[in-house]
Amino acid sequence: MDTKKNLDLDHPMHEHIIEAGKIILNQGIVIFPAQCLYGVAANALDPKAVQKIFNIKQRPKNNPILVLIQNKKDLKTLVKTIPAQAEILMDRFWPGSLTLVFKAADHVSPLLTANTGKIGIRVPGHPIARALVQQVQGPVTGTSANISGQPGCCLVSTLPRALVQIIQSIHIRNTLIKWLIFSELFSGTVQ
Repeated sequence: MDTKKNLDLDHPMHEHIIEAGKIILNQGIVIFPAQCLYGVAANALDPKAVQKIFNIKQRPKNNPILVLIQNKKDLKTLVKTIPAQAEILMDRFWPGSLTLVFKAADHVSPLLTANTGKIGIRVPGHPIARALVQQVQGPVTGTSANISGQPGCCLVSTLPRALVQIIQSIHIRNTLIKWLIFSELFSGTVQ
């Protein structure tokens, strides 16, 4: 049975976003399209879910993971301070492709920060990534959907088979991978 579905990027299918959000909130992993590449989302506040990403991607522990949030208000629970310069950049470039690095709050998992005490955060500009973060109502990971050290993927057909198989083996439904198909690569730059 073919479970592929096309998405309207400006109006993601609500039922898929809801299902993806439930998976994330239950320590699951979801592959989603982002601004330039496909990403891997997990609950950024759940160390077990974050550990799954390291395992799936074969990612070294000294490589921090980007965190996606809904808006700059969400920073308060993740960072120690928000410099005035960061406020200016956030107002100008968020949502979008700008990642800002902050001193992480003490409760933030050292897995996310690679034991640096710093955390990279972004408010995504891509409508599906934004819808996913809004559905979860909390921070999610935004690392690329690839095996660590390999190129990122901009098409479903180029997702590493090993990554897809591993994700499917931890009970992520095939439809949640295939519904992400879209025909154009949307890329963004900070201007």
